[in-house]
Amino acid sequence: MLKVTISLEEDILQFVDQYAQGNRSAYINTLLAEHRRQILAAEMIAALKQDAEDPEYQVEIAAWDSVAGDGINARE
Repeated sequence: MLKVTISLEEDILQFVDQYAQGNRSAYINTLLAEHRRQILAAEMIAALKQDAEDPEYQVEIAAWDSVAGDGINARE
């Protein structure tokens, strides 16, 4: 884990202290990890929507779907 120095506005620091239960670092890490998870989820949803709206991608997926169900077992 790395140590960094950040500047917070006084009212933000008071808010952190109110909810941090004595461990500012853990609280801020938890908040940022959740925020990162939400951003990554939103980015994934946007990418999936973009794929769903891309006709070339849909043609390629359809071609792969027809191959995937051809009955060939790669383990044999």
